[in-house]
Amino acid sequence: MDASAPALVGQGLSKRFTPRKGEAAQALEGVDIVAAPSALTALVGPDGAGKTTLLRMAAGLLRADAGRLQVLGIDVAADPQGVQDRIGYMPERFGLYEDLSVQENLDLYADLHNVPHEARRVRYARLMAMTDLGAFTTRLAGQLSGGMKQKLGLACTLVRSPRLLLLDEPTVGVDPLSRRELWEILNQLVQEENIAVLVSTTYLDEAERCARVFVLDQGRLLTQGTPEAIRAHAQGLCWRVMPRAGQPARLLQTRLLDAPSLVIDAVPHGGEVRFVQRADADEAALAALLEGQYAKAVPAQLEDGFMVLLRARYASAPALPSTAAAAYASPRGNSAENSTRNSAKNSAGNTNDTVIEVRDLVRRFGDFTAVDHASFDVRRGEVFGLLGPNGAGKTTTFRMLCGLLAATSGELRVAGVDLRRARAQARRNIGYVSQKFALYGNLTVAENLAFFGGVYGLRGARLHQRMQAMLEQFDLQLARDIPSGRLPGGFKRRLAMAAALLHEPEILFLDEPTSGADPIARREFWHHITSLAEGGATIIVTTHFMEEAEYCDRIVIQDAGRMLALGTPWQVRAQAGDDSSIDMNEAFIRIIERERVHSRASTSAPMPGGPSFGAPA
Repeated sequence: MDASAPALVGQGLSKRFTPRKGEAAQALEGVDIVAAPSALTALVGPDGAGKTTLLRMAAGLLRADAGRLQVLGIDVAADPQGVQDRIGYMPERFGLYEDLSVQENLDLYADLHNVPHEARRVRYARLMAMTDLGAFTTRLAGQLSGGMKQKLGLACTLVRSPRLLLLDEPTVGVDPLSRRELWEILNQLVQEENIAVLVSTTYLDEAERCARVFVLDQGRLLTQGTPEAIRAHAQGLCWRVMPRAGQPARLLQTRLLDAPSLVIDAVPHGGEVRFVQRADADEAALAALLEGQYAKAVPAQLEDGFMVLLRARYASAPALPSTAAAAYASPRGNSAENSTRNSAKNSAGNTNDTVIEVRDLVRRFGDFTAVDHASFDVRRGEVFGLLGPNGAGKTTTFRMLCGLLAATSGELRVAGVDLRRARAQARRNIGYVSQKFALYGNLTVAENLAFFGGVYGLRGARLHQRMQAMLEQFDLQLARDIPSGRLPGGFKRRLAMAAALLHEPEILFLDEPTSGADPIARREFWHHITSLAEGGATIIVTTHFMEEAEYCDRIVIQDAGRMLALGTPWQVRAQAGDDSSIDMNEAFIRIIERERVHSRASTSAPMPGGPSFGAPA
């Protein structure tokens, strides 16, 4: 094959799936795509856009219903095995064997691909150097952090040197440091081994790194071009504005999103709100919406162009759910209680305002200390973020706060209850949304709500009332009789939230709630969270998506079980360095890397405990 020829060419690709029950779904329709050799090409689009279907067709795992697809000059329909012998394919849930070591996983995949033994030594050395896994070859895959598992999955995919690498959401659930390392590896592969890479991603900042971007929506190609060409759709429309003093950025963002005739998109960024105005927006109305706050023009980013294109396609679609609905403003829907909660939320020094107290919290697993003397408080109505690299201890901390895991030592009180003595009592005040959405796929939306309502002790008329309220508040009425397993990802996210809020908990725990979600789904989800927090609910969230740290009132950054930072997003950015323009992603990486350098250089054991600043105001 000519080295200058495209690595992949698809023309008029269509694919339709017919489930056992219900109407057939069009996954792809008339898609044209070309992936250049020795280059990075990105597939982006909302949930259900057809990205995974297209990658599986390119890997020879699915046959197109119509159209032609050539990979490395081979007709995929005529010779799928020939394609599979020449490519590397890493699906979102890569099949590592967790009871095998790193080396044993590599050997297994080398055996599967018939890699000659004499070629393995050189290849393994290259992969270990590239992924920094050389020191962990004897460690079981199940004992690796999420980022290390992703890198091992990539290494197993590369045990032979493919001409084309297909990656499906390779950085979902991976922290910013690991994401950066993974993309450094991909750039190295392109530059040094001349591999072509076709990657699907929901992170638009990652797509900015690619030579060409294909935007899919509902199975159709919305646009394609260089990142610069897609950014151009939003050029001259992008601004940054500072919220009024004392106002969280998420409230200004919500107000902007609730004005779709003026604003296309808005997101918290660096303590301000970055927004994209409509080209035909009434300038006077926009100024009134900003309440006189000065807006500074900023260059367009790829995500801005992406949102302009999607909003244009759905110009007639309704805006995000309005926060004006009184019943939605609080998980309890009681306006008098909302007033009381918000008053308490804003009164400094009220000791009853603290709903979570953590003092010298420790969790050990044998000789390993997962959480090392953590201390912090969370106040009523606060959005509090737990951040950290994969394996930092944040999930362990989160599970102890939820009452799902007992602490080894320390004090932990949730909603006034000592969790070390009365976990069941505390859990009655808690709502929990897990990363994988603990829904029953064979039950309908209504049946899932009825089941979880029963678990929370709701019965009869009260259960019916709460189910109806949740169906309305999360726009699930039309989906009530659909099995949850057939719902798109965004609807599953809504249903999981609805189930967690059925019993009107005081505290809502969210574990990586938007992992793998596209930008539109993330905006919608945080719109809900902002409304709940304003109603007085306390929100505890873990996330690897640093944009979401900007929604929080305060955050903790952990690594190796220790607290490295605690405070408002502004305080944490200030701790990261003097450059006030850095975003939370860069601040996170700086803090983690600085601490790791310090830990390696230190010859004495670190003092337990967290930083001295950042106690509740």
